[in-house]
Amino acid sequence: MKRLLLLPLCFSLLMGSALVHAIACDRLATIAPQGIQISSQRYLPDGQSLTPFCLVKGQMNDRIGADGKPYALQFELRLPDYWQGRFAYQFNEGNDGYVKPAVGKVAGLAPNQYAINRGFAVISSNGGHDAEPISTAGLVGSALFARDPQARRDYGYDAVRKLYPVARTLIQHYYSAPIRYSYGIGEGNGGRLAMVVASRFPQMFNGLLVGSPGIKLPQAALQYAWDAQILHRLSPQTLTTRDMAVFAQGVLKQCDGLDGIQDDLIFASEACQRHFQPTLLACKGEFDRYCLAPEKVAAIVRMQQGPKNSHGQALYSDWVYDSGIGSANWRRWRIQSGVRVWQDKPASSVLGAAALANIFMTPPVHTGTSPSALEAYLLGFDFDKDAPQIYANDSRFPDSAMTFMASPEVNNPTLSAFQHNDGKMIVFHGNSDPVFSIKSTLRWYQDLDFNLHGKANQFVRLYRIPGMPHGEGGLSLGRFDTLLALMNWVEKQQTANRIIATASTANPEITPRIVDLERPLCPYPTTAIYRQGDVRLASSFACLKKP
Repeated sequence: MKRLLLLPLCFSLLMGSALVHAIACDRLATIAPQGIQISSQRYLPDGQSLTPFCLVKGQMNDRIGADGKPYALQFELRLPDYWQGRFAYQFNEGNDGYVKPAVGKVAGLAPNQYAINRGFAVISSNGGHDAEPISTAGLVGSALFARDPQARRDYGYDAVRKLYPVARTLIQHYYSAPIRYSYGIGEGNGGRLAMVVASRFPQMFNGLLVGSPGIKLPQAALQYAWDAQILHRLSPQTLTTRDMAVFAQGVLKQCDGLDGIQDDLIFASEACQRHFQPTLLACKGEFDRYCLAPEKVAAIVRMQQGPKNSHGQALYSDWVYDSGIGSANWRRWRIQSGVRVWQDKPASSVLGAAALANIFMTPPVHTGTSPSALEAYLLGFDFDKDAPQIYANDSRFPDSAMTFMASPEVNNPTLSAFQHNDGKMIVFHGNSDPVFSIKSTLRWYQDLDFNLHGKANQFVRLYRIPGMPHGEGGLSLGRFDTLLALMNWVEKQQTANRIIATASTANPEITPRIVDLERPLCPYPTTAIYRQGDVRLASSFACLKKP
């Protein structure tokens, strides 16, 4: 009988709560700050947001750019019913230009682990510009905003400065309570932006979750031209899917056991770079089969060395040899996309070329809008004359690409103000990332640690993901909860030591041997080394300095 009496009461409370949220959601439009247009509506769970939420859509900073086109900062704010006092700013990847669902996800997280499903209010934006449709602008449409200098700054960092206080005002009004913890979450270009924010706006966030960051993104874009020219010289041959599978298996064969166990995972990556000999994969005679033509091995090695000018000076970074070089993700970015509208050219020769020419060159370069025109731009790129343009400015564009895209202290990081504000940062990066070299991220952390006399790990932790390309995939353990580790570090002062990684069943590239494994992701410079016990369990591994 008591249970029967409680059921109507529980239902009444739930309905009452829903009614309160519905009224609060409707009223948000009436308290929009001056100059900001917003609309709001209640939504039920939608597959990414697993709780009912109030969706706020807004627009601000309407203007006509120097290129004569309209610009506005558009955003989406999701306010969950079961708010836990947390706010997450979702830094979007790519060239922005779209308002993506504000759910707070990065590689490694399962849907129930997204920020929105942990009681965060989450905001995302278009970065201050709309991408122009392919139907009118061709394949450069996502990068044409960079013809306007303010749009460049907004994309680089300034949209965050403008939108952050608006988000806080709306959240605190909706819940009639203060925000307890603020987080920034992003990967790729969004990871870059998180690092820029840590330096430019060090008091904004208590915690920053940084995935696969393009720390020196304009420099990384030089790799697109480097690869295109190497592959063009290899023509009419190409690096086939089989070629890259043979190469990846060669890396695995030479390096897999260096961490103490044969498990299709290369955790001892530093040792692998010293041990691996790519020339052993070259065919020695015409009857050799499981090998590559010497010129193909040479092409891969040259791609992995990274872009250089005619004097042999490195213009970006070299790359790690890892099993993920054979992944579909690596291939889509560096060799062949499988996208018909791109004429099967890799993403680096289409999206990458458009960004390099329009966003990172000063002044912007008019390339044409077809895949062949974009590839032609990369093939004609001069590493002596054109590469320095990422550091150039002029009267119309007073900020160079490296100025508006990179952290002001990118070459000499200290993050002193962020640390003084008790901020915490977790960085994770795949060893096989084909877009942003993990070696660039490692050098950034090494510089930070040097400047802080070996104490960077007091507020910044870096985790390497063996086999992982740009996002999930490859021979990797692609499920790991970096967001929870960051929350515990920020809110409970529980140091982010080991993060347990497991296989994602949605990844078709994992081998049967990987499926049931769990491994600890260890903060750099330590790595997971097998000690004793069940090889499937993370507890059988210790986080030790690189062997």
